[in-house]
Amino acid sequence: MADDIASALSLDFIKQQIVEFIGTNFLYDGNMLDLGENTSLLESGILDQTGVLELVLFLEDTYGFAVPESDLTPENLDSISNIANYIHRRLSAR
Repeated sequence: MADDIASALSLDFIKQQIVEFIGTNFLYDGNMLDLGENTSLLESGILDQTGVLELVLFLEDTYGFAVPESDLTPENLDSISNIANYIHRRLSAR
């Protein structure tokens, strides 16, 4: 079942959902022209500490899993690619 959920949500689809969330909630005009999938969301100023919390709530609501405090690392949440890979890993582990 877990593999079914993870495979149904391809990395590209997950990335698109993240891009839409970030564009709507942090870039307000949705303009993501300069944002590559490996751009640091913290270093670029797109996310701050409050933004990370908003992102975590979005992930928990959208994908149905709790994000433990130990997972709040740049390796998991600092770029579109890192976030998508983190989500995919978590869904595959169910």
